[in-house]
Amino acid sequence: MKMLITGVAGFIGSHVARAALERGDAVIGVDNLNPYYDPALKRARLDRLQGYRDFEFVEASISDMERMERLVTTHADIETVVHLAAQAGVAYSIENPLAYADANVTGQVVMFEAARRLPRLRHVVYASSSSVYGLNEDVPFRESDRADRPASLYAATKRAGELIAHSYAHVHGIASSGLRFFTVYGPWGRPDMAPWLFTSAILDGRPISVFNHGRMQRDFTYIDDIVAGVLGAVDRTPEPGENRIFNLGNNQPVPLMDFIATIERATGRQAEIRFEPMRRADVEATFADIALSSETLGFQPGTSIDEGMARFVEWYRGYNARPAG
Repeated sequence: MKMLITGVAGFIGSHVARAALERGDAVIGVDNLNPYYDPALKRARLDRLQGYRDFEFVEASISDMERMERLVTTHADIETVVHLAAQAGVAYSIENPLAYADANVTGQVVMFEAARRLPRLRHVVYASSSSVYGLNEDVPFRESDRADRPASLYAATKRAGELIAHSYAHVHGIASSGLRFFTVYGPWGRPDMAPWLFTSAILDGRPISVFNHGRMQRDFTYIDDIVAGVLGAVDRTPEPGENRIFNLGNNQPVPLMDFIATIERATGRQAEIRFEPMRRADVEATFADIALSSETLGFQPGTSIDEGMARFVEWYRGYNARPAG
């Protein structure tokens, strides 16, 4: 299969691309290498893909319609679009809202416009987020729950992406699958997320800020489990005109203080904690109901938080040349 993967230098995108290449798929990867966090990490992820014969990288923005049209014209044999590129981060959406409108809304429209020009298109798989559940307090979150009370602009743009996909399914008959990711972590992860921020601070002896005085839970989901879910969606094409939504989470939310204790065990260091009040854009808990994705996609996450964070800390030390102990 030949697939287009956007956000290929990103955390999830690079892992999905590597797994797809390993199983024999051809991958056209797109990324604009933006400086939201250090592009050196993105280039290091790309370096792991460059040795594959069936990988081609295109540096471009997904919101550039002319460039995306040219790409799908050049590669008209693409069968599946795996659209993972986005402007991520809840807090940053308060500071720079237009970046989210451009990447997550305009970019979603551009990618569906490009996809519908592919003569052999079977399926668009796209990234959504657990953030779409917003202020919903009824857990675990189910795909059938309301998703119309976002707690952040980031969440609003990801929900908008789902509605855009629905419109393209209805009007143009594009088969699509939206994947609501729940707090993905693991090696090569993002430096703006808690696993990296807390690990870095604990190893450096710096205090960590813990919001809502530690009364938070997250459904941390290990990257290998997420990749299996994404490829499970890729391999199970819906009917033309169908837009499916799936939760991809661990189904086992971890209290924030337990998560910190996990990092302490993995690093052999004790955290210095600075408790902070709840931020308005945050939610207290995320918890995925995965019955639908298990039944339809064969999604069965199996990595415990202790195992997953031990792997992350080992990778982090190697990537940042940290001594053990």
